[in-house]
Amino acid sequence: MHLIVGLGNIGEKYHLTRHNIGFLVIDEMTKNLSTSNINNSNFQSTLLKSGYNLFAKPTTYMNNSGVAVHAIKEYYKIELENIIVIHDDLDLPFGTVKFKIGGGHGGHNGLRSLDSHIGKDYIRVRIGIGKPADKNDVANYVLSNFSKEELNKLQDIIPHTIKAIEALKTEEIDYVKSKFTLK
Repeated sequence: MHLIVGLGNIGEKYHLTRHNIGFLVIDEMTKNLSTSNINNSNFQSTLLKSGYNLFAKPTTYMNNSGVAVHAIKEYYKIELENIIVIHDDLDLPFGTVKFKIGGGHGGHNGLRSLDSHIGKDYIRVRIGIGKPADKNDVANYVLSNFSKEELNKLQDIIPHTIKAIEALKTEEIDYVKSKFTLK
């Protein structure tokens, strides 16, 4: 079983913000799948099941994502190597898609929460959102909406990312890196 987690914040005001790229990918991945909703308040997530895959969007807000993921991981006894986390990355130019296992949180509070609750050795799908012009404006930048131009580019980036996630379920990460990294 794989647990595929999109990081983001709940609520309409956050729907198309840069910080919600993980939610956007999960929404696109699941829209044409036959899924069942798993209603368990302990999971603090919108949780869908399709075949041997679970798709989670934590409802804890970004900074407490680890609480939700830990509950799901423990209940279903999912190993870290079967957890795939999709998140925004300020340190990558917009549209870059990279993959890794483990590493630091780079100041990303969602990753910081995950690391403290489940450890660091899960698979990370990093989607570049670029940086704000002013380093002091990071919070406003990640919580601002994508531009129309960026939304248009996401029409290509998100399907590409979904193909990579599908490959991550059966292939080694080095293969996925070589075939699906976007720069």
